[in-house]
Amino acid sequence: MIDLPTDLPADIVPLSWLLGVWEGTGVIDYEADGAAFQGEFAHRVSFSHDGGDYVNYAASAWLLGDGESRTPLVAETGYWRLARPAAAVDAGPALLPASAARPAPRTADDVEALRNAEGGFDLEVAIVHSDGISELYLGQVRGPRIDLATDAVIRPSSAKVYTAATRMYGLVDGHLLWAWDIAALGGELASHASARLARAE
Repeated sequence: MIDLPTDLPADIVPLSWLLGVWEGTGVIDYEADGAAFQGEFAHRVSFSHDGGDYVNYAASAWLLGDGESRTPLVAETGYWRLARPAAAVDAGPALLPASAARPAPRTADDVEALRNAEGGFDLEVAIVHSDGISELYLGQVRGPRIDLATDAVIRPSSAKVYTAATRMYGLVDGHLLWAWDIAALGGELASHASARLARAE
């Protein structure tokens, strides 16, 4: 059973089941550019909030070898939020303050008005990889399932070719299951990695 905080900002309640630190293992299985990439990895993912209308995201992964050996893979950081139009009461861009006084905090009714035609909530997810790649995902959360697809990928000249991705997250029997498909190294969008994570104590 998952204990959810009762004092969350209304905007992140649909994502509240993600909050916490998750750890476990997964498998990599991807073929591109005439090479096959396979292996088992350890994964640690953190979803947190600091009172804002978004969820903070951080993840690290290590390729598992013989015995206790672990080789670092990419680390990620980012922000997850419900998609809604920016208003005068919102700060930004950059350090610009809001141009109108903020009324009372947004309510569950305000968030419910954002529900889409499929019964979920549209999401915007920004993720930056430690190798410099930045992704903007669009998707939706419907109960304990999230589906995302890249809307944009920005890659510095020093990074390897990576053009698109999809991710799926689901809460199943108290575990966080996820799958990540990528188009990289000249390959088409295909299954890349998946994992099963348990909530860390």
